[in-house]
Amino acid sequence: MPIALLPDRAVLSVAGDDAPGFLQGLVTCNVETLPLGEARLGALLTPQGKVLVDFLISRAAEGFALDVARALLPDLTRRLTLYRLRAKVAFAEAPLRVLAAWGGPPAGAWLRDGRLPALGWRRHAGEGEGPAPDATAEDYAAHRIGLGVPEGGADFALGDAFPHEALMDQLGGVDFRKGCYVGQEVVSRMQHRGTARTRVVPVAYAGARAAAPGTAVTAGARALGQTGGAAGARGLALLRLDRLADAVAAGEAIEAGGLALRVERPAFASFEVPGAG
Repeated sequence: MPIALLPDRAVLSVAGDDAPGFLQGLVTCNVETLPLGEARLGALLTPQGKVLVDFLISRAAEGFALDVARALLPDLTRRLTLYRLRAKVAFAEAPLRVLAAWGGPPAGAWLRDGRLPALGWRRHAGEGEGPAPDATAEDYAAHRIGLGVPEGGADFALGDAFPHEALMDQLGGVDFRKGCYVGQEVVSRMQHRGTARTRVVPVAYAGARAAAPGTAVTAGARALGQTGGAAGARGLALLRLDRLADAVAAGEAIEAGGLALRVERPAFASFEVPGAG
């Protein structure tokens, strides 16, 4: 069972009497139904429904812990502070490291990753606490990418992608039955009308290497989207599925940066991916 330290992740504490209601009215996931021992995917959106910051949220002793990309923590704190008004809620970076484990149930106090059972578990531990890592952050990224699970900033552009495009509807990151939150109208409309034409999907490259993140994915003269992160010859890409369907029907080869690739359908996906192998 590999255990990796994720140094690019940080933990934001959200505490106070009003913390549950405050978060429930802001983020995409349902905070009120969040059980102990689960890290649930969620996001803060623009009023237009696009993902500003994605995170994993869990219950903590004095409120909630938001497991977020370290580079995004200052911006998330600033945005939450703008919404606070008179709410009794406080924000602070917790002095905790983020660990990830996968491949088998770990011993001790871990959080189940609510996105996908195969992703494994998370743990927030102080310096010197918890088990010693025996894997790297790159190992964990390869595990996540292999499962087809995207993360903001690495696999889709923050501020430019809707939750459906980032697969948040597939990974438990959006509650379509809860009350209003920022950007909720747009997200609900996409869900009920089935208008999500762009999705992050896994891709497999024909050679031993992958295209750099942000490389255009094309099929003939068609622009299909762009690549996200990669590990070895596997990666993720944000693609227009309708254009992909046209390319498949026309028998056009798909490539990124001159590298041939094959699209795949995530095992957990409820949507179809044209030409998925």
